[in-house]
Amino acid sequence: MDIDGPLDFESEDLLLKSPALTTKKRKKVIGLDDLVNDYLKENKKLEMKSKRAKAQKDYHSDEDEDRDDRVAKLSECVEKCQKEMGQISDEDENSIWGLQVFGNQKTRPPAVFHELGSCGLLQSFMNNEINSLVELDVEKGEVFLERLLVNGWLLKLVYTCGHAEKSIATWTFGLMLYSSEEVLSTSACDFWTAILSPTSEVGLLQIKIDWLPNYSELKGALEIYGFILDSPSKFSSNMEIVTVDFGCGGPPQNIRAWIKYVASCCQVRSTYSILSTSEVEELVVLIINLFLDRQLVGLSVILYECMLSVINFFTDNEWNTSCETVAKSIACRVPRDMNCLRTVESISGVDARSKHLRHAVAFQILVACLDNKVTDAEVILRSLISINVKDKSCDLFKMYIFLVLTENWLLSNPMLEDKSVIYEMWGVYLRNCSCQITSTDLRSYASKVRSKASYLLQGQQQVIAFKYVLS
Repeated sequence: MDIDGPLDFESEDLLLKSPALTTKKRKKVIGLDDLVNDYLKENKKLEMKSKRAKAQKDYHSDEDEDRDDRVAKLSECVEKCQKEMGQISDEDENSIWGLQVFGNQKTRPPAVFHELGSCGLLQSFMNNEINSLVELDVEKGEVFLERLLVNGWLLKLVYTCGHAEKSIATWTFGLMLYSSEEVLSTSACDFWTAILSPTSEVGLLQIKIDWLPNYSELKGALEIYGFILDSPSKFSSNMEIVTVDFGCGGPPQNIRAWIKYVASCCQVRSTYSILSTSEVEELVVLIINLFLDRQLVGLSVILYECMLSVINFFTDNEWNTSCETVAKSIACRVPRDMNCLRTVESISGVDARSKHLRHAVAFQILVACLDNKVTDAEVILRSLISINVKDKSCDLFKMYIFLVLTENWLLSNPMLEDKSVIYEMWGVYLRNCSCQITSTDLRSYASKVRSKASYLLQGQQQVIAFKYVLS
């Protein structure tokens, strides 16, 4: 037994066993032939890789050139389309309504109270016990009068006396039309509308007014305001739409009071004789002219109310003749562009007289657009039907004007309800405009004419179907 040898249990323990000695591998000797072979293999790989890269580059180069050609052609096509659409857009945007109604304003007359000492209303007030409290000074009487006017006490004094003296009337009228202070102009306007109205605080009691302004006073105020559309020669579509400062040009501040006063004058025909029939006919034309100024859009409500008052001034016997006169006068003045459509649209009332005036104005403008060659309804429609809308030289902007004017002339016109042939011809005209203009037609106003005619044609067919069901 070997005393120095491992014990039995130690020989069985794997952890205590020493690892077996591994035999050392002999290194292979690299010769010259091996180096040459490796060099040739590496050069062959690089050459193959270079050829593949060059082929791939040539392939992508051809593809890039084709792609560049396609992009260039597409860009050219898009640019051409944008140019054509831009031309159409520019033409449509330039066809807007709007005229310069007011030019440079003239010097306004001062509203000075010259007859303060002889004013009976103020004399009675000065002799009253109340004056001992306020101590009215004759030299500062105008300032005191302005305070009375603004606070409403001047109107109460006139109501109490039942009498408006000439000095009071002329002074307040001047403030209403020419004062640069808005509070004075507004208060004077309220004063005049109150003493003219038969439904004021005094009931049906008529106030005695020593002085009433006439039509020349109203026209004179417009001239001072710089009104420039008084005659057909000045009424031109070439006028530029400009924005100007107060005092130099543009709509004056007092035009609001002027409009309200005209409305009040036309409402009291049975009480006061202020305006004649021919003068009110001119006022209708002037009021409609004011609708053409884009700077007066904010006054559309009071302009509409004023126009209703003006057209209701006439008696039933006067209206038919006056309506025809007004329509012809407007047709002579309005330009043959979008302003004529704005003119018709401004007569927007739903009452019988407003509809009658709108029909008459649309008809007279349509006749004027056709150079006044025809006035018969059937002949007018035949001439419209004969227009070849497919012709590239056809002016579709004029066709759009004709279409809208004819619509306002024919639709809901009681004078043409019994003439079925008129509406049959109207249907033919609508079918021409809606069917002969294709959706790919890029001419200016082509889409507007087609859409408008299609809409009107559909409405007409529904009306015919409804009448057929009722029958």
